[in-house]
Amino acid sequence: MRRLITAILFLLPLSVLAAPTSYNLQADRSEVGFIFNLSGADNRGSMPVQAANIVIDFDRFANSSADVTVDVSRARTGLIFATEALKAGSVLNARAHPTIRFQSTAIRPNNPRNLSAGGKIDGNLTIRGVTRPVTLDAALFRQQGSAEGDLSQLSFRISGSVRRSDFGATGYSDIVADTIQLDIAARVIAAQ
Repeated sequence: MRRLITAILFLLPLSVLAAPTSYNLQADRSEVGFIFNLSGADNRGSMPVQAANIVIDFDRFANSSADVTVDVSRARTGLIFATEALKAGSVLNARAHPTIRFQSTAIRPNNPRNLSAGGKIDGNLTIRGVTRPVTLDAALFRQQGSAEGDLSQLSFRISGSVRRSDFGATGYSDIVADTIQLDIAARVIAAQ
């Protein structure tokens, strides 16, 4: 029996035996960007990523996961008054809820052998202490300059939209649109 098990393990492709890989966030090269419409004009803002737990299973992408926390207190819009309004109690309420968290529940690649072809990430988004399900578009790439097949440094591009009213962030609704577009760039490096 032992010989049979050894023979089967020897014949299986190595990729079947590969373990999921944990990645560390390159915080200085990652940000959650967002686009909001203020009085009819689109404006951009960003929030730094505070923490991330990223695990990628290259054999079965559906087994991958992401748990990301964003620092609301360090949000920036480029407009001082808009930045302060964003952090106000009637919008994100940064004092009571200093972070936003996303926890993936499912990853559905367009091509199960190639995450660069994009896919969907389903998850739970918590803003102002309110958790709602969201679906985001995502793609994964080797970082520029890395060798073919080198998966030690990766870049993510994630986009989608949320309605701020779904999370109780209703302040300034007379001048700020309800839908917020997300434009997220994240870079990670394989944990040692």
